[in-house]
Amino acid sequence: MRIISGRLKGRQLVGFKAGHIRPTTDRVKETLFNILMGDVPGARVLDLFAGTGNLGIEALSRGASYVECVEVNKSSLRIIADNLKSLGIQKEIKVTASDVFKYLKSYKAEPFDIIFIDPPFTEAIAHKCMEAASTTQAAKIGTIFVIESSRHERIDDAYGPLRLLDRRAFGDKSASFFQKGEG
Repeated sequence: MRIISGRLKGRQLVGFKAGHIRPTTDRVKETLFNILMGDVPGARVLDLFAGTGNLGIEALSRGASYVECVEVNKSSLRIIADNLKSLGIQKEIKVTASDVFKYLKSYKAEPFDIIFIDPPFTEAIAHKCMEAASTTQAAKIGTIFVIESSRHERIDDAYGPLRLLDRRAFGDKSASFFQKGEG
């Protein structure tokens, strides 16, 4: 697992194999960021179910102005801390230890431009995540959501004001891109 582009390009990330972590592969990550290409520089980015911090760190490397990683698992939080320390970016990414659903429900600060959602496949909660995302104040009109899920898991084409922009398949997983509209 490595940083693909930007100021941290080529740097390796710490990772480990565990049931609760299924890091986004370099191939999938490259495709996601190619689709988002012009949206990342200067963006406020939220990485939910952050795991290793892989997506948030890639966004920072590509010029995001603010990145926050939300994760509840203690082992994952240690990995994120190790990755930030090894890259020397501990002060550049905010890490929040929280349940994602509680975080989305209680969020009241400045909204994000891009929100990555990569829930554990073992729980089949992608649909539930999108329902929660559709009402959060962490998003504004124009916010782009990228959710990774099992190809067999239910993901609708719309969730309230969130409309499907694109969907890509990668083996057993898919990535769906949504944008928040007027309502």
